[in-house]
Amino acid sequence: MQTLPAHPAPPAHTSLVAVGDSFTEGMSDLLPDGSYRGWADLLAARMAARTPGFRYANLAVRGKLIAQIVDEQVGVAAAMGADVVTLVGGLNDVLRPKCDMGRVRGLLTEAVERLAPACGQLVLMRSPGRQGPVLERFRPRMEELYACVDDLAETHGALVVDLYGAPALADPRLWDVDRLHLTAEGHRRVAEAVWQTLGYEAEDPEWRTPMPPTVPPGWLTRRIADVRFAREHLLPWIGRRLTGRSSGDGRPPKRPELLPYADPARPPAPDRPAHSARPAATADAELP
Repeated sequence: MQTLPAHPAPPAHTSLVAVGDSFTEGMSDLLPDGSYRGWADLLAARMAARTPGFRYANLAVRGKLIAQIVDEQVGVAAAMGADVVTLVGGLNDVLRPKCDMGRVRGLLTEAVERLAPACGQLVLMRSPGRQGPVLERFRPRMEELYACVDDLAETHGALVVDLYGAPALADPRLWDVDRLHLTAEGHRRVAEAVWQTLGYEAEDPEWRTPMPPTVPPGWLTRRIADVRFAREHLLPWIGRRLTGRSSGDGRPPKRPELLPYADPARPPAPDRPAHSARPAATADAELP
């Protein structure tokens, strides 16, 4: 009689390269030293904990458009020949008032066509989006982008992590005060989603489960949050758009080389979620 193993063997991934923008850089999972951690670092820590000599590079830089990702990151990532490459890009383009979706699709296709044959496994994502009226304005573009992601994955054998289809990640409490980036708990859930998609045994099978309901903040609290948001985030964002600047201009990647991961500490346990150093947003709109 044939005996089947109790659990399938875990994947033997020895290296990870992350490509993208602020979502992959790790904003706003702020560490005490002022740097950002994020889902890609958490994922690398998990993979390194079970694979001696595991190597990791994170080429993502905040504010990058898909053309910049293709020009500055894709070739570098392809040359590294990693076991796993994650690619998340295009959303910064989609959330701008003027966007050529045909060009975005073409550049994303170029990125996938260059990365897929150069790595063991390419991972794409349908990025999460929080609830609010601004998102509704851009939802058709987002869904067009994600349809392109699905088509490219099917054509090139990439995996897709569907964060857009996870209602738990739309909860405003998982988003930072800038209403654009996830808190530490949001990033933890994303790391779990990618971990499971890669074939590892779930550490948090309930990552899609919404947070427990709480009493909504009152009108005055929401208006105070709106004023703070406009002053600290919306007005600077508009200023950068008007002057053609980006928050990532001149900023290098935090891990530009594929090197052994120096801190293999495991991420926070599901029952003790980490929290951002700044409070999550409490109002009902978000910044594109």
